Amino acid sequence: MTTPRPASSRRSRARANGDGTVYQRKDGRWEAAGYVLAPGNTRKRVRVYGTTRKDAMTKLTEKIAASNRGLPVAAADSTVSAYLAYWLDGVAVHHLRENTHTRYAASIRLHLNPGLGVKKLARLTTRDVRTFLDGLRTTCQCCAQERDVVRRSCCAIGQCCDKRLSPLTVTYVHAVLKSALEHAVREDELPRNVARNVKTTTPRPRRFQPLTATEARRLLHGAHGDRLHALYELALRTGLRKGELLGLHWEDLDLDGGTATIHRSLQRTRSQGLTILHTKTLASERRIALPTECVSSLKIHQEQQQEERQVAGTGWTDNGLIFTTPKGRPLDPGNLTRRFRRLLHSAGLRTIRFHDLRHSTATLLLEQGVDLVVIKELLGHAHIGVTAGVYAHVRLRLQRQAIDTLGNVLGDDAPDDPPTAAVVR
Repeated sequence: MTTPRPASSRRSRARANGDGTVYQRKDGRWEAAGYVLAPGNTRKRVRVYGTTRKDAMTKLTEKIAASNRGLPVAAADSTVSAYLAYWLDGVAVHHLRENTHTRYAASIRLHLNPGLGVKKLARLTTRDVRTFLDGLRTTCQCCAQERDVVRRSCCAIGQCCDKRLSPLTVTYVHAVLKSALEHAVREDELPRNVARNVKTTTPRPRRFQPLTATEARRLLHGAHGDRLHALYELALRTGLRKGELLGLHWEDLDLDGGTATIHRSLQRTRSQGLTILHTKTLASERRIALPTECVSSLKIHQEQQQEERQVAGTGWTDNGLIFTTPKGRPLDPGNLTRRFRRLLHSAGLRTIRFHDLRHSTATLLLEQGVDLVVIKELLGHAHIGVTAGVYAHVRLRLQRQAIDTLGNVLGDDAPDDPPTAAVVR
C-alpha cells in the first residue's frame, strides 16, 4: 500500500495564485507564463523562455514585479502603437537625453503610428516595414499629416507641393523602429527584428561650406569689439560645439597652463528650459590645449565680466558661466545664432551655420597637414571614422595636391636628380 505524502509537503510545492507556471518544453527550453498588466489597463498572459528553470522564472518575476508597480508590459499580441508607447516611456526614457527622447516621440507620433501603429507586433513583417519606408520617401507630408486641410493648401486645393521627407529623416525613423523592435527581441516578445532585414540607402552627408583661411581672418577681425569676441575665438580656434562653449565655467579653465576641460553642455529642453547637461558622448569629455590668442581674449573677457557684474549689482546671477548675458544669466543658443548671423553680415561674409565654425576648424587643420588623430581628439569624436567620413572632401583635395606634386616631379620639365653622395662606411 502506497503511503500518501504529508499535506505539508504538498503545500510547500504549491505556487501562490498569480506567481505563474513554469515547465520544461520538449525542445529543452524552460517556459514560464503568468498574467501582467498590459496597455489599456487590461491583463494579459505572457510567456517567457530561458535555458534553465531559474532563468525563465527570473524573467517572469521581473515582468510581474513591473506589472505590480503599475508599469504595463507589452505583449506580442499588442499593436505596434501600444508597444512603441510602452518602449518609449518605459524603457528608452531611462537612457536617452531629453532632446533625443523628444525627437523619438515626434518620429513615432508623426510617422510610425500613422503608418504601422494598427498592425499586430507579432505579425509585423519585413515587407510591412519596407512598404512603410517606401511610402515615407514618396508621400507628400503636407497631405499625409493633413496639414493641407488646415491651411487650405497643397492637395486640398489640387496643387500638391510634393514636400517629401529627406533621406536622413527616413533613416532616422527606421533607426527608431529598429531600436524598439530590438528591445522586443531581448524581452523574448519577438523571435527576430524584422526591421533589421530592411536595408535603407545611406543618406549623403550634409554639405557644408566651411570658412576659408581668408574668411576666418575676416570673421575674427570683425568680432573685435564684440562682447562675445572670446567665444568666437574659441569656436574657430578649437572647434568646440555651441553647447560646449555656452556650458563652460571659469573653473573649467586653467589660463596659466593654457588648458580647458570640456565635460558640460548647455542645452534647452522642453521640461527644464536652459539646463547644464553632460557632453554629447563620453568621448566628448576631454581636455584641450588653448591657443595663446584664446587665453588673451579670455582674460580680457574676464575683466569685462567683472565690470558687468559691478554694473548689474544685486541683479547679477552668479552661476560661474564664462559666457552670459549682461546680467549673468545663461546665453540662449537661439540668441547666439542670431548674434552670429548679424556678425557675419557686418563682416561682409556669406551666411553659414554656427556649427560650420567647427567644420572650418577641422578643415583648416587638415589643410595644414595636422594628423587626423589629433583633430579627432580636439573635436571629441567618438571614433576616428567619424572624423574621416565628415571631412572626406578635404582629404580628397589633399590627395589631389599630392598627385599634382608628384606629377611635377615626373614631368619632362622636372630637374635632374642631384648627384648621389658617396656612401661613407
